[in-house]
Amino acid sequence: MSKRTDTIKSLFTAPQSSALSADNMPAALPRVSSGSVRSLKDSFSEVEKENEELRERIASGAVILEIDPSLVDPSPLADRFRDQDDSSFEALKQSIAQRGQEVPILVREHPEAKGRYQSAYGHRRVRATRELGISVKAILRSLTDEALVVAQGLENAPREDLSFIERASFAMHIEDAGHSRSVVQDALSVDRAEASKLLAVARSVPAEVIQAIGKAPKVGRGRWLSFAELIKDSAALKRVRAAIAESKFAERETDARFLAAFSAATRPSRGQPRKEPDERPVFSVSGDKIAHVRQAERELKLTIDKKVSTTFAAYLVDQLPALFDAFSKTSSGQESTET
Repeated sequence: MSKRTDTIKSLFTAPQSSALSADNMPAALPRVSSGSVRSLKDSFSEVEKENEELRERIASGAVILEIDPSLVDPSPLADRFRDQDDSSFEALKQSIAQRGQEVPILVREHPEAKGRYQSAYGHRRVRATRELGISVKAILRSLTDEALVVAQGLENAPREDLSFIERASFAMHIEDAGHSRSVVQDALSVDRAEASKLLAVARSVPAEVIQAIGKAPKVGRGRWLSFAELIKDSAALKRVRAAIAESKFAERETDARFLAAFSAATRPSRGQPRKEPDERPVFSVSGDKIAHVRQAERELKLTIDKKVSTTFAAYLVDQLPALFDAFSKTSSGQESTET
């Protein structure tokens, strides 16, 4: 047999390539472990979950944007005082500079200025980012005036650094803007009785007196109620205004300014002896009447309310030395010693 014949024969007798199976089907793919399939499925589920959350945020207007802080105007209703000693703001500014803005602010499109925004809360974050020269992270939502006020109040309600008088002033601003008492209650998370006390103080103490005293974070509802009651007397209010006008008044820290104003309200002016004894109630921090004070020219009489436990009087006597020592260390106490 010739070489050519052998070659032709081999073409027909050689075994078929392994690429074809007996039924002319491609070879099976390598087997994939069930763990890999599950991991891939979980990844797709997570992506779908994130997409769904994004769709919901877009639908509700809760998308986080980065905005030029110079385009953000504050809420028309102020909820806090800007104190001279603003160390907490400097701490916030430093935190944002080091770690970035962790909590976004809430804004709406400005109702009167196209291309600008109005913040419901986060005013200090806006100020900090503006001073740092960076964008401010913000959630943009469509808010009515009422919704803006409620959102602003609810965000501030849990904050411990918002003092009683700041909350009282905010309540008055809300009502003066034309909102109902129920909006005041919703914004500050208080009942009707508490809202009434806040408004009573804010409307009894003149705005210039409140601004001169400042936030007074250590002064609670009880002392503000007493102070508001005192200055209903025109002579007492005149003495308070005179004290505020003194050059040393503004140099004190805010709690000391309240004590100075309160002291001025309780004592007669020099050269003007009191004709009638000064009588006033004393309230607890929660607003309950606990005592009555009667102050004559050379005598002060404190009467404990009959509803108060009799052991309180004994406790008060025991605490008087420590209270007097604490008072002596304040600026008011030092001035009393000098005079």
